[in-house]
Amino acid sequence: MLRLVLQRLLALVPLLFIVSVLTFSFTSLLPSDPVDLILGDNGTQEQYEMLRERLGLNEPLVSRYLDWLGKAVQGDLGSSFFNSVSVTGAVMQRLPVTLSLTAMSALIAIIVGVAAGVAAALRPQSWVDRVATIGATFGQAVPNFWFGLILVAIFAVNLRWFPAIGFTPLLESPWQWLRSVTLPSLALGLSSSAAVARQVRSAMVGVLQQDYIRAARAQGLSARRIIIRHALTNAMVPVVAIMSFQITVLLGGALIVEQVFAINGLGTLAIAAVRQQDIPMLQGLVLVMVGLVVSVQLITDILYGLLNPKARPS
Repeated sequence: MLRLVLQRLLALVPLLFIVSVLTFSFTSLLPSDPVDLILGDNGTQEQYEMLRERLGLNEPLVSRYLDWLGKAVQGDLGSSFFNSVSVTGAVMQRLPVTLSLTAMSALIAIIVGVAAGVAAALRPQSWVDRVATIGATFGQAVPNFWFGLILVAIFAVNLRWFPAIGFTPLLESPWQWLRSVTLPSLALGLSSSAAVARQVRSAMVGVLQQDYIRAARAQGLSARRIIIRHALTNAMVPVVAIMSFQITVLLGGALIVEQVFAINGLGTLAIAAVRQQDIPMLQGLVLVMVGLVVSVQLITDILYGLLNPKARPS
């Protein structure tokens, strides 16, 4: 297992390097000039040249990239063009908000998806199976931001069970944190639970037809033990792969759902950076998001190796 982790870590180095090159190149090729956006129409030519020199925009692209990469390796992603705020500090301040929302959404997706998938697999072609299939289809078809608006209208505006907007840090008040992330997490997690339920049902139906399951039943093992210890454990191998993809989807969806619930996470920071064309902020956000996705893939490979010994390197 240690060899598997080392192999995956070594493979990440060229990947992150390529991502950094593409990110820096694409953001540097934006059609508008950040200096024009900062100074507007009232700036003089002297102010224009001074600002370009201060921001380092008069340097060649390769020199700017090498300077940015050297600082990024040390954890310094530069400063915003518009308010001189540290990109690293701004991202790290918003990152726990987005991560907590994504983690809660993933938990909901796993719990609801696995429960629905197992229930459908145990009674194939029954009304339970049909209800789970219809629910999964509906969950995958409904946009999460629209579903979030419906949840706000019902549970926040009418029933007043949860706050409609805002986010409370976990360390400040665990109860208020749970109330603030419930609705956005449901808006995100239920759509992903549909994909998980489909995969769990398909995997469980196949596993329940295997010979070792018949042997376990012949030995008199309880249905609960057979399902949990034998069938579900083996059925979770392909589910790990689909859940890895769904967590990546949740990270992207969280950036949109944050707008619906007025949560100051990476989503609001990214939209503000796009509107202002704040190049250092965009570069830092893309790099951090890629790092999160790569970390999820690494954890997935480790879990897959634990569940499936054949996936481990010999």
